[in-house]
Amino acid sequence: MRRHLLIAAALLITTSAHAHNGVKDPEVMARMMAMEKIGAAFKTLVSMAKQEVPLHQAKARMARDTIVTESGKINALFENPATDPKSEALPAIWDNWADFSAKSDDLTKAAKALDFKDRAALASTLSGVGLACKACHKDYRLKKD
Repeated sequence: MRRHLLIAAALLITTSAHAHNGVKDPEVMARMMAMEKIGAAFKTLVSMAKQEVPLHQAKARMARDTIVTESGKINALFENPATDPKSEALPAIWDNWADFSAKSDDLTKAAKALDFKDRAALASTLSGVGLACKACHKDYRLKKD
């Protein structure tokens, strides 16, 4: 379980402020910002699950709510196939819209199911979020070096 969390965290926590430098298309920038918020919230929860920081109910709830809110925007953010040289979104998104949209919805469902009553519950339910992110990134995100 812990290994899955580490892999999922590594997949998500790759967007940095430097990746946004030079992005000209405002729609692409909005997507990147939403994904950055999801990644930061996920990182907060992973840190709690891995006992790197104390499990804090209010912070965990805020992180969960951020993932739910931002993942709920994904379909609208990607509806228009806007492009930018800095974008990591693959054209397969729009070629396979139904699958992409379903995977986006799966992330929202997994985030809503997060349980942070204790570390074990958080770790157990957090893996669903990581797997939902990985499933979409595998097919619809430019591979990182």
